[in-house]
Amino acid sequence: MTFLAVIGALLIEQWRPLRTGNRLYMAFARYVNRIGQKFNAGQYRDGVISWCLAVLPVALITLLVYSASRHVSGLLALAWNIAVLYLALGFRQFSHFYNDVMQALTGGDLPRAREILTRWRGESARELSASEIARIAIELGLIRSHRHVFGVMAWFIVLGPVGAIAYRLAALLADRWGGAQTADAFGSFARRAFEVIDWLPVRLTAFSFAMTGNFTGAVECWREQAVTWRSRPQGILLAAAAGALGVKLGGVLHEEGGIVYRPQLGDGDDADVDYMQAAVGLIWRALVLWLFLILLATVANWF
Repeated sequence: MTFLAVIGALLIEQWRPLRTGNRLYMAFARYVNRIGQKFNAGQYRDGVISWCLAVLPVALITLLVYSASRHVSGLLALAWNIAVLYLALGFRQFSHFYNDVMQALTGGDLPRAREILTRWRGESARELSASEIARIAIELGLIRSHRHVFGVMAWFIVLGPVGAIAYRLAALLADRWGGAQTADAFGSFARRAFEVIDWLPVRLTAFSFAMTGNFTGAVECWREQAVTWRSRPQGILLAAAAGALGVKLGGVLHEEGGIVYRPQLGDGDDADVDYMQAAVGLIWRALVLWLFLILLATVANWF
């Protein structure tokens, strides 16, 4: 059932993707905003209470519906799993930005590439070169693929639909309450909770990148360079992917406020459009690997 649910959700998501501003996401955003306004007094315990109020009711409802549907019919439970995964996954929520940037760079339209990247990451890209745009796009694409696909799948395998939806909500709250721009005592629990929840999935994703790319390069960059990145989980993911692709990520950026120095990840060529396409291939190969392993586990469970 796990394999069928994942395949079904991925196919539906490719056919009719949910946009970031859809009604369900906006309703949850309003709910989270109300919680923040009511309970945020700047204290750590307020963040704990707010996180529980945001995540646990949705997870409980998901569990109750799944238990009831499973009791009625296996097909009904499968349909519920597919529906939850469809809401939790978001492959197409970031891929259109990525593809648009890649098409603009391929066509030599640097101003358009800067405009698209600005909308995608929410920061100005007017001073970035073509190589820097490609580098950031690859980084964002890799991080988003983990957040929207592999991390969700990992927890779905472990806890079913409850795990998938809880992971997705925890990721959203980590961005909304625990991001760098909103870092305070209130948001520290959301950030820390997601780091704990994502500890194993991010390493599984990094390992799958290594398995489907240059394994030796991925492992070496993971071991030597991940610790230099500001966010250790992202450092693991990006270092492994950079080594697997043989491309340089991180590094210096020419932003409007001046030069931004970041640690270099990877030990290969400078990023360009060709490496953007290679990153897409790496993500798809990793996804196929995950699906194959899930299928094997499903077949083994049948026997």
